[in-house]
Amino acid sequence: MWTKDLFNYHRRRSSMVHVGQLTLGGDAPIRIQSMANTNTNDTEASVKQAQRIIDAGGELVRFTAQGTREASNLENIRKGLSALGEKYAQVPLVADIHFMPAAADVAALYVEKVRINPGNYVDKARTFVHLDYTDEEYAAELQKIRERFVPFLQLCKEHHRAIRIGVNHGSLSDRIMSRYGDTPAGMVESCMEFLRICVEEAFMDVVISIKASNTVVMIQTVRLLVETMEKENMSFPLHLGVTEAGDGEDGRIKSAVGIGALLADGIGDTIRVSLSEAPEKEIPVAQALVDYIRLRVNHPHITPPADYEKWTMNCKTTNQPIVIGGKNAYNGLVPDYYYEDGHCTDQNGSELPIIEMDTEKVFLPANQSTILLSTKHPNPVGAFRAAIVQLRSGGCMQPIVLHIKSQAPTTAAMQLQTAADTGVLFIDGMADGLFIEHTASNAQQCVDTAFGILQAARVRTSKTEYISCPGCGRTMFNLEKTIALIKKETSHLTGLKIGIMGCIVNGPGEMADADYGYVGAGRGKISLYKKKECIEKNIPEEEAVEHLIKLIKQHNDWKEK
Repeated sequence: MWTKDLFNYHRRRSSMVHVGQLTLGGDAPIRIQSMANTNTNDTEASVKQAQRIIDAGGELVRFTAQGTREASNLENIRKGLSALGEKYAQVPLVADIHFMPAAADVAALYVEKVRINPGNYVDKARTFVHLDYTDEEYAAELQKIRERFVPFLQLCKEHHRAIRIGVNHGSLSDRIMSRYGDTPAGMVESCMEFLRICVEEAFMDVVISIKASNTVVMIQTVRLLVETMEKENMSFPLHLGVTEAGDGEDGRIKSAVGIGALLADGIGDTIRVSLSEAPEKEIPVAQALVDYIRLRVNHPHITPPADYEKWTMNCKTTNQPIVIGGKNAYNGLVPDYYYEDGHCTDQNGSELPIIEMDTEKVFLPANQSTILLSTKHPNPVGAFRAAIVQLRSGGCMQPIVLHIKSQAPTTAAMQLQTAADTGVLFIDGMADGLFIEHTASNAQQCVDTAFGILQAARVRTSKTEYISCPGCGRTMFNLEKTIALIKKETSHLTGLKIGIMGCIVNGPGEMADADYGYVGAGRGKISLYKKKECIEKNIPEEEAVEHLIKLIKQHNDWKEK
């Protein structure tokens, strides 16, 4: 892990980047941003949506620029926003580039920041084909990148533009995949190839993102990137996000698990919560996460337990986490154990011996009871870590259930805060269960949240998982309507992962983790995937969901409701 202190919150010190009039990194606040899903050639619709994002609190607005025509029209969008007044004129615009370096060159003339994807900036689009390179051939490929990338950096210098090197798990090049595999190391190297060129050219207005729809991969990769940068004396600011997080409660919980885990460790300078909803709806979620993490600044010091490094390396749970809920009648997901008046029982009435403990008063239990561990500390992640390490290093191997007694004002706030505080502990293998109590939520909401966090952390599956993108100007169909329809037909397929992607940029790659994929192939046309393999191409949109169901049935993954 990048920080030497796992228990006390300190924000990572990054270099400062200027994005137009906005400062990012360094001492600047964590910035909030979103991405438009309008057609970038539609100036009026794009300006109106950007205005809504800014009014919601967005500090940067990104537009896709799939070609030079879209990149050129960013000038008109910039003018349209400036005409609305200083508030809108000052917000930096970001161009999102894939496959076409020439579009990046054009965009740099008109907007304050340009995002490029190392996986497809010079390398060809991903085909999942293994390529064997000699060291000389691999070096020649890197030289091709340099020859194309350096002139772009010079153009950005001339116009005082910042760039984002944005690596996506779903669009690593075949070249990187062939040498490093589909691994965090490969994602980091994809980024570092470009960063090293930036440093050599003394171009320092660089922001980095490394994203994945899998929260475990995302967290592991960002941690590795920070370590790698430190070894090479780099401190570029980081943009955080979970790609294809989905919509509704699941999308919010998944985002909070991934982004919250890194923010809690002081990593992150700007965030984007990617929801399959109107982009302005992302802003309050992102702001709530940042505001919650900010509360732990200058918190009471947590003394690190002795010998903690040995424990964190060598003693992690492999148990499937349990869920405890209040004694209640449930009409949805049901907890494994019911809690009432200091007692836990399963569905048959058998008692689970428990000991309740607070992180401020940790003691070694005299028997083999399950520990319900709660905390009142303003840095719950650090407090839980310290208490768990103290127990484990003292020889206590009993199951530890995180007992959250939330004081959040609403159910939505409770979900975000609890996901940010506990998800990372499950990803790091430190906890064996979750019990949420919240006076503003009913027992079902608390249990559903617990199961949602465990699924987002990839430690327990309890329902269908949807890997759906937030949409952008490349999206080929009505994303929100389609997601709702697919959910209606498939939400009973517990354990299945279904990818719903607006276009092919990240589609096949991010869906490699999904069982089935539904991808926009053209206007009104859909392609269906089984894992990485495209099974049907260019299906009319109105027939595509029916074809998806048939595909699931053909592979014996269907069950009747």
